[in-house]
Amino acid sequence: MKRPVVVVSLLVILTLWLLSITAYVVTETDEVLIIRLGAPIGVVQKPGLNFKVPTMDTVIYYDNRELLLQPPSEQVILGDQKRLEVQTYARYRIVDPLRFYQSLRTLDQANLQLGQLISSSLRKELGQVNLPTLLSSDRIAVVNKIQAEVLAKGKSMGVEFSEVRFLKANLPLETSQAIYERMQSERHREAKELRAQGAEWAQQIQSKADKDKLAIISEAQRTAKIARGQGDATANQILSEAFGHDAKFYRLYRSLQTYRQSLAESAPILFLSPDSAFLRDLKTGPDSAPRK
Repeated sequence: MKRPVVVVSLLVILTLWLLSITAYVVTETDEVLIIRLGAPIGVVQKPGLNFKVPTMDTVIYYDNRELLLQPPSEQVILGDQKRLEVQTYARYRIVDPLRFYQSLRTLDQANLQLGQLISSSLRKELGQVNLPTLLSSDRIAVVNKIQAEVLAKGKSMGVEFSEVRFLKANLPLETSQAIYERMQSERHREAKELRAQGAEWAQQIQSKADKDKLAIISEAQRTAKIARGQGDATANQILSEAFGHDAKFYRLYRSLQTYRQSLAESAPILFLSPDSAFLRDLKTGPDSAPRK
């Protein structure tokens, strides 16, 4: 009774061991490359249970999904000799496991060499453009050129790139500081020019205002003199007509004007002789004024 049980147990263990060294499983996300004695003999892409020759065959698994590649950032010299800190990222798939194995072997080696491939294309394209180009809509065309070149080179390695893009592109710290200082000095220069231009405009406006002021005052004075002359002429005409109507009253009126002007401009006390002609109208009155 014990012997058959032992035999069956040994057979089960032997079967499990043979399955472990001969069977392998391919999932929906795997591609399997079979290596026999160091030489690739086939690719298994269909999911399921498969078998290999023990000790002779080696099974290498590759992921058939999109893989992310993110090389470290690096400094690139642009066409206008400016430096730019650039970090890229890419997405790719292994479309030919055999060629991938022959060219790149492992996934770690593939990431290293593909990163160098992207860096080479990046430096080549960015070395032909200026910084303003990357700050404009032409940046898309530059990125598309890099992606097209990486895609063409990647096919020979069994990979297919679906996307190559800039993750970030910044000026180095020392370059940014230099640009900031140059922009600051440029703004100061523009401010000085604007202040000088403003002062010039202010002087021009002040000069024009002074000129207009003198012209307006001169015109006003001329108009006032004309009006005053016309008024004096009208007054003289009125006085002449009044003198023609009543010469005695006119002479009295002129005497009173003379008294008013003389007495107003004299000191509080005015000394005159009694027989002065100046006091004649005050002493005799208007009726005894001499006639001409």
